[in-house]
Amino acid sequence: MKRLRHIITLIILLAAVALGVLFALQNTQLVPLDLLVYSFEPRSLALWVLSAFALGGVAGLVVSSAYMLQSRAALGSARRQLARARTELDRQGATEPGAGV
Repeated sequence: MKRLRHIITLIILLAAVALGVLFALQNTQLVPLDLLVYSFEPRSLALWVLSAFALGGVAGLVVSSAYMLQSRAALGSARRQLARARTELDRQGATEPGAGV
């Protein structure tokens, strides 16, 4: 199953690269990028679009990583609380008279 997932991931990755190359070959017009305070020299339209796409992907990974770290911390806290509760329950069960009956 793991091997199949790797194969599917590889196929999707190759398809994305192929689409990126085709997109770059079809969009060769030079376009300047003007960002209010700085103007970049004219570059291929494909470069600007693919760069924006890549930066958006990286930003999404950073944001989702922050949420994942927060979720893992909450899960760790919940596991520690559960372990303490189980320990307390075991301690109370062992000290009650007739608990072994």
